[in-house]
Amino acid sequence: MQNALFVGVSSQVALQRELDVIANNMANVSTTGFKGRATRFQEYLMPVASADSFSGPDRRLSYVIDQGTTLDLNQGPIEQTGNPLDVAVKGNAFIAVRAPGGERYTRNGALSVDNRGQLVTSDGYPVAGEGGPITVNPQETGLAIGTDGTVSTNLGIRGRIKLVTFANPGALINDGANLYSSPTPARPAGLDGRLETGALERSNVSPVLEMTRLMDVNRSYTMIASVISRMDELRGSAISKLANVA
Repeated sequence: MQNALFVGVSSQVALQRELDVIANNMANVSTTGFKGRATRFQEYLMPVASADSFSGPDRRLSYVIDQGTTLDLNQGPIEQTGNPLDVAVKGNAFIAVRAPGGERYTRNGALSVDNRGQLVTSDGYPVAGEGGPITVNPQETGLAIGTDGTVSTNLGIRGRIKLVTFANPGALINDGANLYSSPTPARPAGLDGRLETGALERSNVSPVLEMTRLMDVNRSYTMIASVISRMDELRGSAISKLANVA
């Protein structure tokens, strides 16, 4: 009976983790360039727990363990904005930015020029250029960004946005502010990534799908809680009857 309770609790812990992931996805439905995540679970066979005490071999118990989350790299919908500094990243590329903790990566292409003339993201992080920071003088006009990331003005090319990709982009780690860090080195995106200017990539999270997942998780959690409650009542009844017999 105790084993059944432990199995139920392990399922509830996994569902709680999935609920956290769904909540984060829902909170970022309107975040530019956001990539949703999904949970991964795995069966864990307990090598020492016994499911019964018959004379034959005991059955092995299966628990649920959280194996982490996977990053959904599907392209989000692209929305035309008409702003020449807005860029939508297409393909599996990411824009490299300079953050306090080192180089980070984002799909947020809502760019602007700060008061120091640097090309920055909407959160104020300087965009990394292939040859260093990209800066524009106040006197320059006609600022434009090409599909390959080339930044130019009336005075010519000012730099090129550093577009990168990864051998395993699904292993990217969320680092806050819609930024990612990578456990492996980035490599030039090349033809794997292009920019669409005057547009932004919206979040690839589907609110309808996430609400469906949310209802499924709540239903499963409630069902397991009910089973655990009945098992607890059964144990209490058994103890009470044994006490009366004694």
